[in-house]
Amino acid sequence: MHAPDGSRLAALAALLADPTRAGVCLALLDGRAWTAGELARHTGVGASTISAHLTRLTEGGLLAQERQGRHRYVRLADAGAARLVETLASQAAPAADPPRTLRTSRANEALARARTCYDHLAGRLGCALTDAMTRRGLLRQDTGFALTEDGLAWFGDHSIPLERTRSRPLARPCLDWTERRTHLAGTAGAALCAHALHARWLTRIGSGRALRITDRGAQALGEALDLDADTLR
Repeated sequence: MHAPDGSRLAALAALLADPTRAGVCLALLDGRAWTAGELARHTGVGASTISAHLTRLTEGGLLAQERQGRHRYVRLADAGAARLVETLASQAAPAADPPRTLRTSRANEALARARTCYDHLAGRLGCALTDAMTRRGLLRQDTGFALTEDGLAWFGDHSIPLERTRSRPLARPCLDWTERRTHLAGTAGAALCAHALHARWLTRIGSGRALRITDRGAQALGEALDLDADTLR
């Protein structure tokens, strides 16, 4: 294996140096596949412009594309690409100017409260769940970041399957770009997020990354992790 040289690193950085391409990658952190048209509307550019950007991101290895009939969908290439985008977002300085509209302010607050980070939970909710799991001894953060035996049992007790693979850690920390703290990622984080959405503990707000916790979810997560409703909401 050869160490990456400066030109390759510069080429990777250049992929995200454009606001439209960066906006595409941030949108795709919701873990879903988007069409070119959806991304064009989201970023406010034309069809030919978004097509050129998607081609460059795909050729650069950050996006993967798939076709269903006449439709072309793109998604982040893998968990590594998502981790790169989220890590860079966490290092970016927050906007100095407050949101100009009430709609933007509410959208930002919804994202900060609860959202998907590729395939796991982020925002205040994601960090609160991570903290609760640590307090209960389900997750260790003092010697690395790992599920304990009690943590593995907790997932089993709540019928949340953990599919272990060699290519992905069972648990890893992910730096939250709004909270500036870590939340649970890896196989366990993805499994918890998938289960919460499937069980309707959480629902998506519109078509973006923001999530809303349901009454059923507040009760289920509160009982499972000894959390009160105010903390979860």
